[in-house]
Amino acid sequence: MTASTVATAALGPIGRLGRLAATHRRAVFVGWALLAVGLGFLAPRVETALSGAGWEALGSESVAVRKQVDASFGGGGAYGLQVAVHSQQLAVADPAFQRSLRRVQRTLAADPAIGKVVSPAPGVSISRDGHTAVVRATAAEDPNGMVAAANDLKDEVAAAAPGVEANVTGAAGMWSDFNQANKDAMLKSELFSWPITLAILALAFGSLVAAGLPLMLTIAGLVSSAGVLYLGTLLSPISIWAMNFALMFALALGIDYALFVVMRFRNALFGQRLAPEDAVAETMDTAGKAVLFSGLTVIVSLAAVMLVPSPAFRSVSLGIMISVLFVLAATLTLLPAVLAKLGPRIDRVALPWAHSGENRSPRFARWGELLWRRPLLFGGAGLAILVLLALPVLGARTGMPSIKVVPSGDHSRIGYEQLSGAFGPGAPGLLQVTAPRDEARRVVTRLQADPGIAMALPPQRGRNGVALIEAMPTAAPATVAFDSTVDRLRAELPAAAKVGGPAAENRDLEAALAAKTPLVIGVVLGLGFLLLLVAFQAPLIAALGVLTNLLSTAAAFGVATLIFQDGNLAGLLGFESQGFLDAWAPVFFFAMVFAIAMDYTVFLLSSAREHWDATGDAKAAMVGGLAHSGRVILAAGGVMVAVFFTFALSGPLPPKEMGAILGIAVLLDAFLVRLLLLPVLLRLTGAAAWWLPGWLGRLLPDVRFGHGEAGSAGSEEGAAQPFPVDEGVGETELDAPLRAGR
Repeated sequence: MTASTVATAALGPIGRLGRLAATHRRAVFVGWALLAVGLGFLAPRVETALSGAGWEALGSESVAVRKQVDASFGGGGAYGLQVAVHSQQLAVADPAFQRSLRRVQRTLAADPAIGKVVSPAPGVSISRDGHTAVVRATAAEDPNGMVAAANDLKDEVAAAAPGVEANVTGAAGMWSDFNQANKDAMLKSELFSWPITLAILALAFGSLVAAGLPLMLTIAGLVSSAGVLYLGTLLSPISIWAMNFALMFALALGIDYALFVVMRFRNALFGQRLAPEDAVAETMDTAGKAVLFSGLTVIVSLAAVMLVPSPAFRSVSLGIMISVLFVLAATLTLLPAVLAKLGPRIDRVALPWAHSGENRSPRFARWGELLWRRPLLFGGAGLAILVLLALPVLGARTGMPSIKVVPSGDHSRIGYEQLSGAFGPGAPGLLQVTAPRDEARRVVTRLQADPGIAMALPPQRGRNGVALIEAMPTAAPATVAFDSTVDRLRAELPAAAKVGGPAAENRDLEAALAAKTPLVIGVVLGLGFLLLLVAFQAPLIAALGVLTNLLSTAAAFGVATLIFQDGNLAGLLGFESQGFLDAWAPVFFFAMVFAIAMDYTVFLLSSAREHWDATGDAKAAMVGGLAHSGRVILAAGGVMVAVFFTFALSGPLPPKEMGAILGIAVLLDAFLVRLLLLPVLLRLTGAAAWWLPGWLGRLLPDVRFGHGEAGSAGSEEGAAQPFPVDEGVGETELDAPLRAGR
């Protein structure tokens, strides 16, 4: 038998897939080219097809009210447009003000997304001082269509009112400005982060050719997922944020996976002196398995977000999962084909200090030895830092974004502030209460008696026997007082009365997020544990991986609480604190942070497991695992921290919050948890970390990360005889081929 035949016989499914891609690379290239061209043809259309709305709680009382008002009052629900027309010099009665009002009304009426335009009325939508009037327009489209209409109309409406200010505001206007501001900020951050990313990749790979491989995976994943997302919009609305986060995750995972695979391939090619196809097969049989399990844990973590009953959250999660699937597919098929094609040319344009065959880092081996000798000192310090950073999360408060997340010069924020100044702080949070007609008078009386209501308008009669009462709260939206008013009215009004309105929809979404957060976190932790258990065949290892992920995530949220809730560093980062964290942060960012952290967990533990299977020695597993994965974790973590922190330094509040939480989480997880705390825990638990009860081993599928290994050293049913360990550097015979490549 030839060496290649022997290698093929010993390969697992992922190794065989890698060899197949390497030996049939032309077919792989043609397949990916067809896929990229086909889906890439659709990709440019996704920008205009994605939805700007969807931030609602399905099945909530407020969404039911909006649908009822739209049906019974001709689109007068929460996503109808409001235009604040204001002048400091002119009063509403002045001819110039009236001319501007008529122009605004004609502009609105000409848009097909507008149903009916409602003129300002004294005592209702004209301020007492006569300098502010509100023009309302009912919705002829769904919420996504109204956000798009606000996008199209806001500048046109402003230009239609010379001599006065005309600003589109309300829910549709706010989401229009919010989405645009965040899109601009994310694009700016991405442009700024690319040079930094490329520089770190060149340093990490030591070769410009190799440094380009993560970009290949990113582009393949992004173009394909953009095309699929466009096809998805033909079936159901998908949030524009799905594309933004898909880009971020395609870049993050493309870098992580390429680093892990390419470093292993270079060792097999140059260090073990295998032929390119054999080097690819061995690489995918080891590193490829780790990448597969990492991708699965990312997908599982993000799938848990689908439990939140909100179209925006579900579609964003779906968009990220699609991009992860394509990056994973490219890593397991396209990357092996490219590596086999490149062969030794992967180190073309190499930097002077690059060592082609060196996969094992002597520096991280020495660091592992130090941790082995002083586990309590270093582990105790790392644990203390993480716990101290996590403590502020106990006082964290959450809320839906207030108007403060919209840039101060945008139309919706200016209009919001003009309404608040002219009519009172509760004017932008107008409540819509529906009731049967025969209950309407009683509802009005109860509203007028409530201390949280400044004014209740007479009931309007609609179709289907429905009455609508609009009430202005005394408190501004997104405040504790406003939330208390909504909760109290729902408890005290007649059972048939329902409370809604734009601000009430935000309140209901916040409540849905709070209710689902424990479930989402529990599902993420539980499924993460099961995947790690299947991957590493050791219950204690799986538990340690999940618990350390949870600790680093808590520490990141603790730091975020200090910064964004308490306002520390507000001046330096350039934001206005809302006094709370955005309500989506605990559930959505937890899943994202956990998913990214699992990358580094799998990389470290897969390498440690490979050494354990080869030697049965706990020290060889810990030191060897750290020596072989440390540089990958360091480089990948460095790139991700740089990328995420660019978001924290630019744009409005939500990208800052996202960038800071994700950046801090990666910083703590990669550098403090994976390179310190988890190795210390492997040291303290010793052989017990890899123990697998016999009954459990019979239930689990047989997964091994060592190429061609015969069994697991940690099971009850037999342990491999350990190879000799050099006490000086913690090397095993597994490292011998690596020494040959130096």
